[in-house]
Amino acid sequence: MRFRTEVKIDSNQLKINHNHSLLLIGSCFVEHMGRKLNDTKFNVLINPYGVLYNPLSISASLHEIVEKKEYCKDQLFNHQGLWHSAMHHSSFSNVSQTEVLEHINREINTAYNFINQSDYLVVTFGSAWVYHNKLQNNKIGIETSSVVGNCHKLPERYFNRRLISVSEITKEWNSLLVDLFSINPSMKIIFTVSPIRHLRDGLQGNQLSKSTLLLAIHELKKQWNEQVVYFPAYEIVLDELRDYRFFSDDMCHPSLLAIEYIWEKFTGSFLSPESLAIIEECNQINKALSHRPFNPESKEHQCFLRTLIDKIEKLSKRYPNLALNKELELCHTQLI
Repeated sequence: MRFRTEVKIDSNQLKINHNHSLLLIGSCFVEHMGRKLNDTKFNVLINPYGVLYNPLSISASLHEIVEKKEYCKDQLFNHQGLWHSAMHHSSFSNVSQTEVLEHINREINTAYNFINQSDYLVVTFGSAWVYHNKLQNNKIGIETSSVVGNCHKLPERYFNRRLISVSEITKEWNSLLVDLFSINPSMKIIFTVSPIRHLRDGLQGNQLSKSTLLLAIHELKKQWNEQVVYFPAYEIVLDELRDYRFFSDDMCHPSLLAIEYIWEKFTGSFLSPESLAIIEECNQINKALSHRPFNPESKEHQCFLRTLIDKIEKLSKRYPNLALNKELELCHTQLI
């Protein structure tokens, strides 16, 4: 008997391996997947603008990366003692205006170089609700009516909030994809919708938002055919897992168990068998490195370290492109 609905995943013959580069951008859900890819030694760049939720802000950030935009002081604003960019996540905010600019421009330069040689762009849309700047005279560093990436706890009266349409998203992203494929014709796009529920929009507002995102991705997938793939993270949580035990205490974010389940679905569908085997070895190494011995100087622990070093060196020899220097260094610092 079957007691749940299993979501069918169209992998579209994708077989991602450790020789590929992946740029991941979008909501906080993409950071979970990005960190897991990074921990298992894939070449990844995660959210060069910080977490972004809506398709228009994500598209704007990618346009700026492609154009290699350089930010200046006029594009920052000060609020509650910190300098912010309306296009960036608060992780870029700082008491020093200079440091904010250096951080932003450094990330854009890194992302520009990375996107030109990326094999995959993984995009996670979180919400179709956007906030438009109402302020005049460039008070928060962007033009009036522009969509912000982050409100940075500014008063609500500074913004107009609205639900964008499917046609707005597809028009914006069709334009962006033309630009992206002109600089990197072989790149594949993997779209997904974040399973995180935005209850501040209300249950109906959340459903309207997610439906808009799903319809937009459906249209983009039809238009771009083999170059665009959809991974159903949203459906896996809402239809396959379908239980509050797979959510964290806030009843909005997927639990760690749900994230692990989605990760297994993603890797099982999109990764090559060889990379799946490498992931298993990396997980074993990471688990061993997280071990905290009762007596680090004991003969048993020193033997454990030498065995682990041998394991890491053999993996590195088989796959020289894997960045395992930090793991080796951590082991060697514990040897006596």
